[in-house]
Amino acid sequence: MRSKATLWSGLTLFVLAQALLGADVNVGTWKLNLAKSTYSPGPPPKAETATFEEIGSAIKLTVDRLDAQSKAVHIEWIGRLDGEEYPVKGDSNSDMRLYRKVNDYTFEQVNKKGGRVTTTVKIVYSRDGRTRINTVSGTNAQGQRVTNVQVYDRQ
Repeated sequence: MRSKATLWSGLTLFVLAQALLGADVNVGTWKLNLAKSTYSPGPPPKAETATFEEIGSAIKLTVDRLDAQSKAVHIEWIGRLDGEEYPVKGDSNSDMRLYRKVNDYTFEQVNKKGGRVTTTVKIVYSRDGRTRINTVSGTNAQGQRVTNVQVYDRQ
């Protein structure tokens, strides 16, 4: 009887470890760390939280931001990390967005507005899964050159 319990415990740990290793590093809630982030041109938002959740074979991204003028901004995107374009709602800088997985810890994001690329983002996750760094370059809705480094902490 004891060997059956040990076998089941070991099998349960194996299945749990496989589930954790197979889990998408994006999934979870991420809070912008303003002290570690840089925005050019500024000003940065006052606060931002990004939540990634799995919906079947797709990912849903919800961003809630308090911009520099204290205006609430809500952005939603549902798509796959396959390099294909999917619509985004609520973002003044893009109406389409695509994500591409480079490796287990690095992703590329391309934002488009009216068929034109506005910004590209290199997203790098720390090996421990606690930090995400977005390096943003391109042009914002006002036509200004953008170079931002956004640091997020997992909540």
